[in-house]
Amino acid sequence: MADPTTSGRFPLAEPGLWVERVGSRVFAAGSPALFLDRDGTVNVDTGYPDDPAEMVLRADIAAVIAAANRAGIPVIIVTNQSGIARGYFGWGDFAAVNGRVLELLRVDNAFVDMVVACAYHEAGSGVLAVADHPMRKPNPGMLLEAAGRLGLDLRRSLVVGDKEADMEAGQRAGLAQGWLVDGQAAVRSGFTIRPWCERAHFDGLLAAIAALGTASGAP
Repeated sequence: MADPTTSGRFPLAEPGLWVERVGSRVFAAGSPALFLDRDGTVNVDTGYPDDPAEMVLRADIAAVIAAANRAGIPVIIVTNQSGIARGYFGWGDFAAVNGRVLELLRVDNAFVDMVVACAYHEAGSGVLAVADHPMRKPNPGMLLEAAGRLGLDLRRSLVVGDKEADMEAGQRAGLAQGWLVDGQAAVRSGFTIRPWCERAHFDGLLAAIAALGTASGAP
């Protein structure tokens, strides 16, 4: 589990919550954002990832992030990391893996602006053993945390993930739509889930990001 003797080296807002501002891009108050799950969405899911050398980006995800960069929209990774609570790896391993993911994206000229990670889980031990922590998806805490720090307009923001928990977190945070990798379309109480299974879906996501940039006055 997370080692409290080394946690000072990491951007931990609390023992089980990583909040890292990446880069120095400045965004106007009220900007929409692109929220992304990490494992299974940005990178190929390897279970409980603890080896940077195993990280491989999912096809087309760098193009999605680059589109948000061009549109002037902040890109925020929000990721559950119960492997830390379960004792499979520590924050140091997470830092190494996450650093590699961001490096792979940078090679493709795609840049993330914030990373928020939640390690709390009921199967953990010590301070990380928390059932249904408000920061753990499907709860919306990580999205709300990022919104508070960056002054985001959540209603106009988008979320992309590979699990229903990602969509539920977006809905509960007040977003209007999300893209579910290899999922199915659905409408739930004002929240529209769009699938990302084929090229047309990818093109639709790019168009939605571009439209947000236009509405926000991005060049």
